Amino acid sequence: MTLSIGVLLSGGGSNLQSIIDHIEQGVLEARIRVVLSNEPKAGGLERAGKHGIQTEVRDHRSYSSRAEHDAALLKVLQAAGVEVVCLAGYMRLLGKTLVRAYPGRILNIHPALLPSFPGLDAQQQAADYGVRISGATVHFVDEFLDHGPVIIQAAVPAYPEEDRGELARRILALEHRIYPQALQWLARDRLRLADGRVHLQPEDDGLVLDSSPQSFLVNPPLEWGF
Repeated sequence: MTLSIGVLLSGGGSNLQSIIDHIEQGVLEARIRVVLSNEPKAGGLERAGKHGIQTEVRDHRSYSSRAEHDAALLKVLQAAGVEVVCLAGYMRLLGKTLVRAYPGRILNIHPALLPSFPGLDAQQQAADYGVRISGATVHFVDEFLDHGPVIIQAAVPAYPEEDRGELARRILALEHRIYPQALQWLARDRLRLADGRVHLQPEDDGLVLDSSPQSFLVNPPLEWGF
C-alpha cells in the first residue's frame, strides 16, 4: 500500500529530504501529506515547499500547555489524512493524546544506539563517553523519551581522535538510509509488534545490498534501493 505520512520536524529536515528522495526514486511507497513544525523558521519547511508538499506551523510557544499544542498538531495530521507520523528532528516530547491516536504508527530516528544516550546531543554524549561504536536507531514511539520498540539500527566505529561533528556526519549518512527503509517495511506491512519487539516479515523479492565488507553494520540488513 502507499503510506500517507505526516512529518514533524523542528530543524533543517535532512531526514525529510531523504524520505522525499526515496519516494521520488520510486523505492519508498509513500506520500507525504503534510510537514508540520513547531518552529516557524525550520529549514525543513522550505525543503517541503520546493517539492509541493503542504506545510503547517504550530508554534508551541503560542499554546498554554503541551496537551493543547499536541491537540493542535493532531488536528492538522487528521485533517491531512495522515496514517503514519514520522518524527524527523522534532525536538519536543509527544504527549499521551497524540501517541495514543497513532498506536504503533509513529516512528522516530535517534542518532545513537538506543537505549544508550537518549535525549539531546546524543553524538556528543557518545563522544564524551568514549564509545568505540555508535550509530542510529529507528524505533516506534511510545510515551517516553527516545523509547519504544526498535525497528532497525545502524552502527559505525567511533574514534577517540574525532570530534562530535565528524561522528555526527557519518551517523547522519546512515540515518538517511535506514529511515526510508523502515518506512518501506511498514508500507509493505512487514513489521509485527509482539512482546515489545519488532519482527520483520520476509519478502520474496527483498534484496540485500552489497554484502562486501563495509565500514558500518545495519540490522536488519538494508534492501535494494536503500
